[in-house]
Amino acid sequence: MTEQDVAEPTVSDLENEGDVAADFIEGLLDIADIDGDLTLDVKQGRAYVSVEAEGDGLRLLSAPDTVQALQELTRLAVQSSTGSFSRVILDVAGSRDARRSQLERLVDSAVVKLDEGASQASLPSMSSYERKLVHDIVAERGLISESYGEGPTRHTVIRRH
Repeated sequence: MTEQDVAEPTVSDLENEGDVAADFIEGLLDIADIDGDLTLDVKQGRAYVSVEAEGDGLRLLSAPDTVQALQELTRLAVQSSTGSFSRVILDVAGSRDARRSQLERLVDSAVVKLDEGASQASLPSMSSYERKLVHDIVAERGLISESYGEGPTRHTVIRRH
């Protein structure tokens, strides 16, 4: 089976993914006795589930590694329910915006190295979603980025045109 054989999910498919993901997350929040409000969205070919709460009830769940683990569990739950691969994105208490800000600072540090004469700058290994964000940030700054490596060692290299 090639990539061309796999149909892109429809908006309806993605909305269903979001519903299944939200049900799964609500179940986890109930088990942990944590209150949270969920928001569902579909953008850029992905379902997004955001969890917000008053106070610091989500503080422990919003750590980057925890969000990544919860996202993987959520994707597995969605895949189990729908029978289709899921690329659902989970955001807990603004963790995605916070991570984007961190990645912007990381890219800016790499740009300084380029300004100082380096031909390229390598960033640490990160998830595919984070690499996608880095590629977007790098493009916004008028630079070129490519990913190298396999699996957990896959990382992004930035250079000028």
